[in-house]
Amino acid sequence: MSLESSANRCFVCGPGNAHGLQVAFRLDAGVCRAEFTPRAEHAGYDGVTHGGILFSLLDDVMANWLYLDGEQCFTAKVEVRYRQPLPVGTPIRLEGRLIRRKGRLAVLEGKVLRDDDGAVVVEAAGSFMVEPT
Repeated sequence: MSLESSANRCFVCGPGNAHGLQVAFRLDAGVCRAEFTPRAEHAGYDGVTHGGILFSLLDDVMANWLYLDGEQCFTAKVEVRYRQPLPVGTPIRLEGRLIRRKGRLAVLEGKVLRDDDGAVVVEAAGSFMVEPT
């Protein structure tokens, strides 16, 4: 992503956002992947990672599948399933996959997995509208 990119200030992945999460996404064999470790400032209560931070990570791992494939998109709808709390300081892996595509509508799934045991912390199914080229 270049410094001139409109995504430069993205809260999740923008390198130009000093207050952001600074997550670096990559496409690997058809899967968008990244790693992250939530810090104390990402807590909601009692040392547990805030659900909004987890949702933001899921939204971006799905949208970045399209972005890294050369397309810009906007989130249309997301359904999220929180499966277990995530203590701050716990390393996680993010995964995003394309499920289907019809015209400008792309449906993707995203997962947040604990790095130590692979347990699913949160998962989502999202619909994204791809910008016309």
